[in-house]
Amino acid sequence: MEHRHSIFKSFGFALNGLKGIILQERNFKIQLFFGLIAVILGFLLKLNVAEWLDLVIVITLVLILELVNTSIEEMVDLVSPEIREKAKVAKDVAAATVLVASTGSLVIGALLFVPKILNLLKNL
Repeated sequence: MEHRHSIFKSFGFALNGLKGIILQERNFKIQLFFGLIAVILGFLLKLNVAEWLDLVIVITLVLILELVNTSIEEMVDLVSPEIREKAKVAKDVAAATVLVASTGSLVIGALLFVPKILNLLKNL
């Protein structure tokens, strides 16, 4: 398969997709907001390199799954505009992936931040 556009156009397509999801998808904005809060907390609480790796991985995972979820929902709506049980299952399972990742990220965030916050409070 031959590509007919430059790598710059490929990046442009990807950036257009990212811009579109940021502008149109409420849940992606929520995920970005909580990711930003986690990054700010990471700086304030002085995470070490391993902790930053954990944080970046979970934020990235949640955002990726939100992108995939939106892609699946859009494709299902395109091929099955009427409500069908299998279409509903596909959309629900795609949404569940984000829920599972978000729940895991909350656990990891608690493991990263709660001990540091407690230590900070103890030293006041």
